[in-house]
Amino acid sequence: MEKLTEEHVDRRLSQALAHRASVPAEKLIAGLLATFDLTTDAADEFTYPALDSTARERIFGGQVIAQAIVAADRTVDDEKNIHSLHSYFLRAGDETKPLHFRVHRDFDGRSISNRRVVVRQDGKVIFNLTASFQKPAEGLSHQIPLPDVLPPEQCMGAMEQIARNPQVSDDDIERLSVPKPFDVRSFCPEGKSADARQYQWFKTVAPLPDDPLIHRATLAFASDMGLLSTSMIPHGIHWTTPGLFSTSLDHAMWFHDDFRADEWICYVMDSDWSGHARGLNRGSLYTQDGLLVASAVQEGMMRLIPPSD
Repeated sequence: MEKLTEEHVDRRLSQALAHRASVPAEKLIAGLLATFDLTTDAADEFTYPALDSTARERIFGGQVIAQAIVAADRTVDDEKNIHSLHSYFLRAGDETKPLHFRVHRDFDGRSISNRRVVVRQDGKVIFNLTASFQKPAEGLSHQIPLPDVLPPEQCMGAMEQIARNPQVSDDDIERLSVPKPFDVRSFCPEGKSADARQYQWFKTVAPLPDDPLIHRATLAFASDMGLLSTSMIPHGIHWTTPGLFSTSLDHAMWFHDDFRADEWICYVMDSDWSGHARGLNRGSLYTQDGLLVASAVQEGMMRLIPPSD
């Protein structure tokens, strides 16, 4: 595909940045927090209402993970915090239909509680999650250090990535630059690379409340952004590649320490395998001072159907 000139890129970037900034940051954060505001229907049952309209083909997976965390947390003692989750995406969700969350109290011990959350839409299960919660405890500790990465200020912003991608048409710039509650700066190898590694910095565009649950739910929300694309790097494909269909199949996370999602988090990602139309992706999430606060693993589907001549 023909390479874009710098003048063309600058014009597209200006348009994308203007659209991304068209909604105040505080309003974007209010919208993010509203996704965590579930209505209590009955004991251990919660609902998230339908939206009036949507431009999405399906609900963003990170949203449902975060909401399921919030639902599960409402049934656990306040002194216990989520430390791990394992989840499966079963059907595509529709934002214009309500989501129903049913929490199952599988176990309550002195230090650990376990919950299952089943999410339904139109009476069909679209997602399920198992989560474990633990009381704060002291113990042996170690971590792998933050790799040598560029600071967020030296990484490419999401809007510049869109503006520089020749596979994104001028007509699609506005759609792809819709205002979002996260500031994302990425470093990814260009083209095909045998070393399937990339990283991105992200934080919310405005401060969040101090509640640790909000920060963990927000991190879970953001952990679904870009992780699957890591296993595409060895094949030289991208989410804009014609004929590519990709979607998350499962998602697991472990929360190691406290953090703030409204301060820079570095998401270091790698992929050691793909095959059978699937790709496995791993991520480590660090604070800017190098504290490893969470880990994530996700397998996704990648089906590439070359366009017919």
